[in-house]
Amino acid sequence: MAEQHTPRSLIVSLYGAYGRTSDGSPMPVAALVRLLAVLGVDAPSVRSSVSRLKRRGLLLPRRTAGGAAGYALSEDARRLLDDGDRRIYARSEPKLSEGWVLAVFSVPEAERHKRHLLRSRLARLGFGTAAPGVWIAPARLYEETRNTLERLDLSPYVDLFRGDHLGYAATAEAAARWWDLPAIAALHEEFLTAHEPVLRAWRERPGDPGDAYRDYLLALDSWRRLPYADPVLPAELLPGDWPGRRSAEVFAALHELLRDRGAEFVRPFLAEHGE
Repeated sequence: MAEQHTPRSLIVSLYGAYGRTSDGSPMPVAALVRLLAVLGVDAPSVRSSVSRLKRRGLLLPRRTAGGAAGYALSEDARRLLDDGDRRIYARSEPKLSEGWVLAVFSVPEAERHKRHLLRSRLARLGFGTAAPGVWIAPARLYEETRNTLERLDLSPYVDLFRGDHLGYAATAEAAARWWDLPAIAALHEEFLTAHEPVLRAWRERPGDPGDAYRDYLLALDSWRRLPYADPVLPAELLPGDWPGRRSAEVFAALHELLRDRGAEFVRPFLAEHGE
């Protein structure tokens, strides 16, 4: 299946990679339009996607130092991107001895819309389903889970526990029930199919900064969903041919090769429209 890069997702990836300034200065609209055009996104799609992000409270309309129209990240957006960095760029693998975090929830029928929100958010955090109303994830996700539930006002419906799996099934067998491992493996294989050849090409014949920007943004936009779909389980719970480690290595290598080179391409766009 071919990868799908939506305009809204590409905008978020662009801000995550190159749009976070220490002073909170906005990215000019004209720069956004031109930088997204490199990725095949037309101006009307950029503007409609920016409007949706603005309605969600993630982008704030601001003027640049030179008076041009632009959009800055809101505090919520900055926190979301910072939380995302801890997942997207994580290199350490969890140990089984670190244990698990359990989320046990009960939502009144009158507020069933919050039940749906809770389930979808736990799934996006990487939780698997241990039993109805009981969700499980590696213990290292506790802090992010707690912060997310509090931010969405869902904490009154949830109790969080930390502990070990004591049986009766072997933990690897249980994990294969808690998560859809074949579906997660397919996501890693899809990433590898799209981006491993890109890494090989860069190692054989490096491109220019514009190529680096394009290839890095597309890789980042694909990769940043994976650390949420995949909870990154301890190696002993995964099949021997698990592709997750290889896809993480490919993304890390692309990040090392391309991120700063791509910044050389982005910088003149921001300076041209922002001063």
